[in-house]
Amino acid sequence: MRRLIVFNIISLDGLVAGPNGELDWFTEDLFRKGTGAGDLIKENLNSVGAILLGRLTYQELGAYWPDATDSDPVITERMNNLPKIVFSKTLNEVAWGRWNTARLVKGDPAEEVRRLKEWPGKDLVIYGSGQLVSALMKEKLIDEFQFFIQPVVLGHGKPEFKDFQERYWLHLLESRQLRQGALFVRYRPTGGPSTI
Repeated sequence: MRRLIVFNIISLDGLVAGPNGELDWFTEDLFRKGTGAGDLIKENLNSVGAILLGRLTYQELGAYWPDATDSDPVITERMNNLPKIVFSKTLNEVAWGRWNTARLVKGDPAEEVRRLKEWPGKDLVIYGSGQLVSALMKEKLIDEFQFFIQPVVLGHGKPEFKDFQERYWLHLLESRQLRQGALFVRYRPTGGPSTI
């Protein structure tokens, strides 16, 4: 069975963007050669067979990656060539430049993810997409969280976890310090504190 991994950059207070979608709070230094972040991103992209995206993240990433020329060529190639599954009730079609690697799902995300996890192949990953992440957490479909935690408190903005009303326990699998004080962490969901 394939696993579903959440992979994202978050602030110390769990936000993925400022109130107007600002991303200027995570520095380019995080992704420069020698920081270790680029290697972790490539490792993630090489370990997965498809990328799952909510509408907003699809629109943001789809506006950048098909024409990207200033990023690591390995990351660019993987971002463009991997299949993308876009979950949206409002879009009527999705595209990904000349690659044609995006597919729209208008139905229930949990039902689609259960089906995708049964297929053979590499793991699945979600980038960004806080609403999608939270919906799949509630259905207990997330197998691992991988975060770059930036050492900044934004105070307000767009949270990684949305409309989540209950405790959700995690077990730390790995942590690494990167340059500029950023941390890379991996967590696995657990049933509660007694299972940690």
